[in-house]
Amino acid sequence: MIRSRAGAHLAAVEQAVATLNPGYFAFVMGTGILSIGVTTHGLTTLSTVLLWLAAAGYAVLVVLTAWRVIAFRTELKTEFTDPRRGFGFFTFVAATNVLGTRLVAADHKTTAFALLVVGCLAWIVLGYVVPWTAVLGRAERPVVAGANGTWFIWVVASQSVAVLAAVLEPVVGFGRHELAVLAVGSWSVGMFLYAGAGVFVAARMLLYPLRPVDLTPPYWVAMGATAITVLAGARIVQMADTPMVTATRGLIAGTSVVVWAFGTWLIPPLVAAGWWRHITHRVPLRYDATLWSVVFPLGMYGLAGHYLGTADELPIVRVIGETEIWVALTAWTLTFAAMLVHLATTLARPRPASE
Repeated sequence: MIRSRAGAHLAAVEQAVATLNPGYFAFVMGTGILSIGVTTHGLTTLSTVLLWLAAAGYAVLVVLTAWRVIAFRTELKTEFTDPRRGFGFFTFVAATNVLGTRLVAADHKTTAFALLVVGCLAWIVLGYVVPWTAVLGRAERPVVAGANGTWFIWVVASQSVAVLAAVLEPVVGFGRHELAVLAVGSWSVGMFLYAGAGVFVAARMLLYPLRPVDLTPPYWVAMGATAITVLAGARIVQMADTPMVTATRGLIAGTSVVVWAFGTWLIPPLVAAGWWRHITHRVPLRYDATLWSVVFPLGMYGLAGHYLGTADELPIVRVIGETEIWVALTAWTLTFAAMLVHLATTLARPRPASE
């Protein structure tokens, strides 16, 4: 019986690793951004707890991903070539940079800089590999039929590089001009990527039937991408004068306000879509890794409002952001509790094969 249960545990863990959602790093993104967000309310102890959870989650997910690379290459290749899941790999980039951003506040500048290097390299590599394997390299057409909310994670990854570069610029004693170029450059790339992803996702919604089961949580990333674009813009506006920042500060400040307004406008349709999916059509609301794709946008929207309102002297925007952080914290708490129950059910107490 003991061997049977041990075998069941091992089989459950291997199955979980083999099928690990590439977007699971959104847990680190959501936890890390809330660790930053709650500091705006003076909750330093909670912020520290969330930081440790984010760091632990990041370490575990890196190990599990390495395990997949070694032992489950076929499953990994399948996801890289799937336009519905391939863009989830960009959550690694965003998680790396969000964690680095929080570590700057904790005065771990060297570690944060190392994470920027990792995140930037991963952003560049995945930025060419994923679109090719998941979109351009597929023989089946039209690929746009597989477009969904996960495509906006590419935008989030790009803007996360801009955020960490902008946050590091005032605290490092070298490379300030280079960090300014990186911040403005990745912010600009992210703006164009948002336009492209928006066109493809809108085309999918207009050209193909949209069923309730198709409106998955990652569609919230459409709003989250605008929020991190606003945050990156606000942090760039606050950077020291360099030729790159001076040339673009006014443009970025104005664009950030416009993008914040559009992201705010997206919230009611996203809430309505969730109502249509779960209330009208009774699609069960169960824990899934993609639920973290709702937590992160909520937290990012709150933090973006705080920094935009501060940088551009917009008190109402700052108040909206700081209030919304409580909504994000509530969503994080519920999702985290559901995740623990899910893990306890599927991993801690698996059913032996003989039962």
